[in-house]
Amino acid sequence: MSTPEIHVLPASLRNQIAAGEVVERPSSVVKELVENSIDAGCTQVDVAVERGGQGYISVKDNGRGIAANELKLAVTRHATSKISNIDDLSAITSFGFRGEALPSIASVSRFKMSSFRKGADEGWSINVEGGTVIEEGPAAIPSGTAVEVRDLFYNVPARLKFLKTESTEARRCNQVMFKMALANVQAGFSFISNGREQFRLPAGQTLPERLSVFWPRNICESLLEFSHEAGEMKVHGCAGIPALAQARGDRIIMFVNGRPVQDKLLLSAIRGAYKGRLISREYPQAVLFLELPPSLVDVNVHPAKMEVRFQDEKAVFGVIRNGIGQALSRYELGIVEGDTPLVNSPEVPIRHSKQEKKLSESVYLPIEPAAKFSSWNEFKNTDFTALNDDETPITHSSFLPESAASSVAEKRMEPDMMHEQTMDYSTQKVSEYPQFSQDQHPQQASQHHPSAAGAIYVPGSRIEYLGQVADTYLVLKLPNGSLGLLDQHAAHERVIYENMRNLRTRGESRPLALPIDIALHPSEVQRVQEMWEELHAAGFMLELEAGQTLSMRGIPPGLETGEAREYLKAAVDGQAKTLDDLWIMLSCKSAIKANLALAVDEALSLLEAWVKCPQREYCPHGRPVLVSWSALEMEKLFKRK
Repeated sequence: MSTPEIHVLPASLRNQIAAGEVVERPSSVVKELVENSIDAGCTQVDVAVERGGQGYISVKDNGRGIAANELKLAVTRHATSKISNIDDLSAITSFGFRGEALPSIASVSRFKMSSFRKGADEGWSINVEGGTVIEEGPAAIPSGTAVEVRDLFYNVPARLKFLKTESTEARRCNQVMFKMALANVQAGFSFISNGREQFRLPAGQTLPERLSVFWPRNICESLLEFSHEAGEMKVHGCAGIPALAQARGDRIIMFVNGRPVQDKLLLSAIRGAYKGRLISREYPQAVLFLELPPSLVDVNVHPAKMEVRFQDEKAVFGVIRNGIGQALSRYELGIVEGDTPLVNSPEVPIRHSKQEKKLSESVYLPIEPAAKFSSWNEFKNTDFTALNDDETPITHSSFLPESAASSVAEKRMEPDMMHEQTMDYSTQKVSEYPQFSQDQHPQQASQHHPSAAGAIYVPGSRIEYLGQVADTYLVLKLPNGSLGLLDQHAAHERVIYENMRNLRTRGESRPLALPIDIALHPSEVQRVQEMWEELHAAGFMLELEAGQTLSMRGIPPGLETGEAREYLKAAVDGQAKTLDDLWIMLSCKSAIKANLALAVDEALSLLEAWVKCPQREYCPHGRPVLVSWSALEMEKLFKRK
């Protein structure tokens, strides 16, 4: 068999090969042509497609236009006005710059481009079929450039079978236009499919205004605008509140220097900002714009420029996570402290209150099964509203921080005694809690509801406690006037988690009289070695004997021996991959459960500890702790609006 000779490919074949990289489908054509329009400084772009773009694509703009003698060069490979030397590659600020888009498109379609260069005597046009120029001459065009692409892939029919249905391809063209419109709010855009106008966007809209054309109203109205700078990097955009998260990530849109991208690092940073606020299968809404010097990012790593490479990935991750995280924190602080939620307000300064400071070292005492008040009259005559920062409510529940418990020192117990006398909330029966006697008058019983005795404020906040429903949810009046429902299990999870994170990192341990041995699989041995320092910091005193037996000689204070063994086993067999995962699991198992009635002082103590927690809006798994309804939302529920 003879060896083929090396030869130069014909120009038409080279263009078609290049088209395979740049022109994947009709939406690729729309993207490349609209980017050229933006590079030309236009303020209006009008796009029309037929049959999903396979039959016809038209892109018109009012930009600078192309000179008549340059039209032929525009459809020649590697001809461009956007770079001229190798140094320009490290400072690219335009979209298309490699001179491949127009000749690639023209090589697989019937292509016509007309343009009027400002200051010229007349417009000019050029017709290309399959990469060959067949006609050029004067054209009647008022300004800018108009490109028409007909019969896409007519000369490479094998490419047609990879296209989806016409409606699907039309939606992809629409999506490309949507992203370009978000990145260029200074320009107007219109999109027509099969003669029907899909949208028309005026120039000069704000980002939320432009998003409202495409996204549901409730999402757009609750978007949080953010803006953050770190060194030469700046990030800005809009982020959705966690309560409106969804099961898909299709509403996460990312741009780097105005270029839409698909980047795992950026996506990871966005999700990192929501860590602890969403469960693993949920995705937020976010439109992110990252701006940085061109020398710090390589946009030439993908033929369609959908992927980029950063010089300092750690800095990029940090600026994004901090920017979105600050907006979320301001919003959450506004709900609890009574401010209007900071929606669409990027310039609002960040406030740090005592609620956001690190939790003080606390010991949470057990709930006592006895009634907190000897009689109804004693409860009714207790002035909860008189409490201030210098006074502490007399309450001894498992939620009470040590700072509050110190005022009733005569009723405190030593940690070991406390541990021995702890009542397990998960097994305690509702009947063991204080109840009204059967002969109590119904009207008097109803007065046990806190609102009947006047507002009961949660110490350290302006939240009013109104009662409990379904033995699971605490009813609150929030400082901003909203009605709130708080999940007692999720709130207690957050309290326990923060307490563990603050206290169980010092290596404090309670020795066991008899060590407990756990046989390990070889894979578990490696995992133990990886987590050794973290487990020690959490309070586990361990020894690895004979290479495959883990001897537990000490456990974290406050844990039962059986519980400690269970949690350690979960860590070594992979259920908890990090110490943080272990804390989350511990907090979930230790927290009070749903369907458990709470006395008033127990509920207040839980709320008092909860308002001091950072990220108190969500449990450690990312589920919401508090949901609320504003007066307007309640009016809509009752059809008053």
